[in-house]
Amino acid sequence: MGGQGDGDVGARLRGYTFDAGALIALERRDERVRAMLDRVLASPDALIHIPAGVLAQVFRDGPRQARLTRLLKKPQTRVVPLDTRTALVAGMLLARRGCSDVVDASVVLCARTHGQGVVTSDPDDLRRLDSDLQLEVI
Repeated sequence: MGGQGDGDVGARLRGYTFDAGALIALERRDERVRAMLDRVLASPDALIHIPAGVLAQVFRDGPRQARLTRLLKKPQTRVVPLDTRTALVAGMLLARRGCSDVVDASVVLCARTHGQGVVTSDPDDLRRLDSDLQLEVI
């Protein structure tokens, strides 16, 4: 999968955090995302985390988004809310890095919290927020 980490980040880090680009790729039947999901979901202790803001960016038409709906129903999928604490930390991270995308900051914080890599189509913005973040670029 053209990742910027070494080896299978998802297996090593116990799952992935998905950004909007990853979910869009899933909906577009991207085989790399499908294969990665199959590997992660085959492991009972691996989780897929989707920050709530990411889900809001992507979810537009439930009946037509069957792949995303199926992923959301998997027992290993967690939608992570943007609570008060996360919002405050995200704001501070954005201020420190001179950025403004709250959803990107929530993706970074979710990945950090859960010890995961991020599946993304937009590595540059995430790298600006955390240069040590493990990324799987699709």
